[in-house]
Amino acid sequence: MNDDLTIRNATPDDAEALLGIYAPYVEHTAITFEIDIPTLEDFTERIRTFSKDFPYLVAEWKGQVVGYSYAHKLRERAAYKHCVEMTVYIDRNIRQHGIGKALYMEMEQRLRNSGKRNLYASVTWTDEENAYLTHDSVSFHEKMGYTKVAHFHECGFKFNQWFDMIWMEKILR
Repeated sequence: MNDDLTIRNATPDDAEALLGIYAPYVEHTAITFEIDIPTLEDFTERIRTFSKDFPYLVAEWKGQVVGYSYAHKLRERAAYKHCVEMTVYIDRNIRQHGIGKALYMEMEQRLRNSGKRNLYASVTWTDEENAYLTHDSVSFHEKMGYTKVAHFHECGFKFNQWFDMIWMEKILR
């Protein structure tokens, strides 16, 4: 798949395709704690806002948008300026093909080049996998070199059940 995979900067024109990837995660998983699908206008504004200061990337396979990744400020205080939070979403019909890895590798290179040092990921967790959440995201981040640094218990309530959140960290060297 990687021969036909292109990674490029997102534009507001990508909002509809990216929202199409994101919406099933909102509706059917606990991967995001968002309960309602954002409007197209809100999602377009997210792209504009995040891409002002940080990379917001789109993966295309054979000309079709199949995933995206973006980084954003971890915290507001100036001392955190070298830290970012990372996010990735892949079309649920074509996961496990290296798209997330390709997006993260490109993102890491761009962030490293811009002087960023600490990468963080907020990952939903449950002790027992279920219809709403597997351990795939934690496994993905571990394979990408992230380690668990914090565990928040029962902090997200979705689908009438509680979910934990794990913070994972990778230091760029």
